[in-house]
Amino acid sequence: MRLDQYLVQKTKLSRHQVQKMIEEGRVRIGGNVVLKPAYKIHGDEAVDYALPAIKEPFHLTPQEIPLDILYEDEEMSVLNKPADLVIHPGAGHPSGTLVNALLHRYGFLPPAEDETKPGIVHRLDKGTSGVMVVARTAEALKNLQSQFKNRQVEKIYLALVVGKIGQEGTIDKPLGRHPVARQKISTRSKNARPALTEWKVLKRFDDVFSWVEVKIHTGRTHQIRVHFADAGHPVVGDPTYGRSAKKYRALISRPALHSFRLGLTHPKTGENMVFEAPLPEDIEKLLLSLRTE
Repeated sequence: MRLDQYLVQKTKLSRHQVQKMIEEGRVRIGGNVVLKPAYKIHGDEAVDYALPAIKEPFHLTPQEIPLDILYEDEEMSVLNKPADLVIHPGAGHPSGTLVNALLHRYGFLPPAEDETKPGIVHRLDKGTSGVMVVARTAEALKNLQSQFKNRQVEKIYLALVVGKIGQEGTIDKPLGRHPVARQKISTRSKNARPALTEWKVLKRFDDVFSWVEVKIHTGRTHQIRVHFADAGHPVVGDPTYGRSAKKYRALISRPALHSFRLGLTHPKTGENMVFEAPLPEDIEKLLLSLRTE
């Protein structure tokens, strides 16, 4: 039996809560910390665990925040996320998020295992702009999450990276939490999961920058940013994994990364649908500046 399944039965917590408890190092087997929810146990091991602290009741508040809606119907909503918008409430961002805005627009979002993420199918980093889909019914949430999990969704990004990268290629390196800096992702994690990134160059700016189209076959946290930084070509403006791009800080104050195209199957009709989000103003200005230099 998997460790997370065993602890769900023992603690009566949700699977999400149990997995988080394991990943936080709260579970020991035979005196050793186990960080893998999928760890196989046989029933005769000594399993010790520390339950998470009881939290105060959580409430999501609808907030009137402008949204750039690309498509919407009764099942789902597709939007163009601005770079400064956080997806859901969390540490440091109790409100003012996409979830708060969606609740104001629609009045209801289908509940998820994590109470802070109703309707959320996938996420973009705060500093990443572009197209993303949100579910409006429980059935749509389950269907769309399954499409992402089974890699049935086309995800195309555009990024400006440092240096002269090869014309095209792939990066196939597993990703997981950084062994020391837990807020970062690394290719050298002991608990890494498969991650595959494919790219092709659309334009070069001498040997200084490359404008690339990126297709991700998996959806790991910070995947594009970490893969390109590990290859020696960090995304321009990325303060976490690359360079701060001081020269262009007046034009862009976040990673030059944009979710351009999303292809999926409609969760109810089965229709194949493709959505594209135009480049935001800051990236357009950055590219114009590079072209004129």
